[in-house]
Order: sequence, then structure tokens, then C-alpha cells
Amino acid sequence: QVQLVESGGGLVQPGGSRTLSCAASGMIFSLATMGWYRQAPGKQRELVAQITRGGNTNYADSVKGRFAISRDNAKKTVYLQMNSLQPGDTAVYYCNAGGPFIGAEYWGQGTQVTVSS
Repeated sequence: QVQLVESGGGLVQPGGSRTLSCAASGMIFSLATMGWYRQAPGKQRELVAQITRGGNTNYADSVKGRFAISRDNAKKTVYLQMNSLQPGDTAVYYCNAGGPFIGAEYWGQGTQVTVSS
């Protein structure tokens, strides 16, 4: 059974940094396209960042230059380094695994990130 477990959320002051982690199990991690999505209250879930099995990345325009996604295939973990956090980044952040080599899509339970002074 595939499991994605996020960690690293919490309360951060504006301008601060935070790193989210997502540990995967029950799947061939190295074949998966991994992504981070977020959902703020009253808004739709949106893609934040994605990394392919080959290491190609793409980012939402709102986080380009501030966030960085990376993966460690040996640890079966994907990271989201978030810098210069703003109140508008407040949301529940979800880890996602999928792609053509996985054949299905999986979600973590989410981790809350709150940016506030």
C-alpha cells in the first residue's frame, strides 16, 4: 500500500523559511513524478512545485525564486524548501505522487503551513 507522509509544517513568521518533507513507501519512488500542492481556505488545491523522475522541475509562478523542490531517491523522500514566506503562502500543503510510470495518483494527508507574525 502506497503511503505518503508529510512533515515540517508549522507557524512561520513572514520572511521566514521552512522545509517540508514527504516520505514515500509502498511504491517505486524513483519512477514517480513527485509534487507539492497546497490548498488555502476557500480556494482550490493548486500545484506548487513538481519534480520528474529525471529531476526536471516546474513551479507555480507565485513561488518561483522562493521555493525549491528536490528529491532523494535513496531515502524515498521529496522536499520543498520554502524561503521568503508570505502570508499568502498559508495553506495545507499536500504531497503527490504519480506519473506515467506509476499508473496511479497518490496523496499525503497534508501538513499545515501558517505564515503569520
